[in-house]
Amino acid sequence: MGQPLHWLPMGGGHGLPPCSLLGTGLCHVDTKAEGFSKATETSPPMVSFNWTYELAEEVYANITQSCWEGFVHLMMNVTASELCEWKVISRPYSKLQACLEEWADRLHYGYPNALAEQYIFQSHHHYFHNCTLGHQVYFDPPEDVLLAMIIAPICLIPFLVTLVIWRSKDGKAQP
Repeated sequence: MGQPLHWLPMGGGHGLPPCSLLGTGLCHVDTKAEGFSKATETSPPMVSFNWTYELAEEVYANITQSCWEGFVHLMMNVTASELCEWKVISRPYSKLQACLEEWADRLHYGYPNALAEQYIFQSHHHYFHNCTLGHQVYFDPPEDVLLAMIIAPICLIPFLVTLVIWRSKDGKAQP
């Protein structure tokens, strides 16, 4: 079937609008070949796209599916024991996120968006649901220990204030 869309050069290399990449006939093209002045006779006709929010949403939905398929393809090379190792999964995960974000920007669709979040959540649910933090998770201490940790500094404050006042009353002038 060829490479997914997100493998295409993103930096203006192809110069085609996203809908022409899909080949689904989603773009409405209005061309006018009549009424060219003498100066524009050699110029190609201008092409304008009737780009609506619904159309951008449909195109983005098709492209994000391609982003997902590319991610799944990359994740096929990751073994089950490596699924929670960031150095292994960072490349596919970052490519998925970059693909979703870049195409949203190119289509002026806005990012983050619900569809992109759905694919990110789907990746976590499908691949990373058994991953835990690399360090131990600490819980709150028992209530009696917590109470002692709160009350001890509070009780020290009056003692320290009394000590400062007592030391300042010795009658000697301070320089």
